[in-house]
Amino acid sequence: MPEGYKCCCWPYSLVVVSCNHCPTVVAYEDRMVQIQRDYAGKGVGLVAINPNDDKKYPEDSYQEMVKRARAKGFNFPYLRDEAQEVARSYGAQRTPEVYVLDSERRLRYHGRIDDNVNDAKSVKSHDLRKALDALLAGKEVPVAETTAVGCTIKWR
Repeated sequence: MPEGYKCCCWPYSLVVVSCNHCPTVVAYEDRMVQIQRDYAGKGVGLVAINPNDDKKYPEDSYQEMVKRARAKGFNFPYLRDEAQEVARSYGAQRTPEVYVLDSERRLRYHGRIDDNVNDAKSVKSHDLRKALDALLAGKEVPVAETTAVGCTIKWR
């Protein structure tokens, strides 16, 4: 099992619609690992799902996902949404696109990870972290919806 991953229901679930080939996702992978590291002990579990059509985009196949997860040291489950049903049920359009759910599975935050794709050190608005910190403090999320940026999901 990945480090920081627990087999139980977390008070907060962080679902990241992700993939292997999108440059925006690639730019965020280290931040995703760090977010899981920072929040796992606080009751937040990150799960990444890849819904992309792997026939047109073979770099998004399950085998390539396994390679990517190992190479990047993912400390969270990285799952294949072969039928694209999970991504559709969330209404996802982009990779990465994040959803924070509470213990009753109510959507509490949806959108982007932060405001700077290119440089983690230049982030001015840590939108996802702000949402998680507010929820963990028992407060309302200050901005519950932001616009996700990245590649469009590759639908069949």
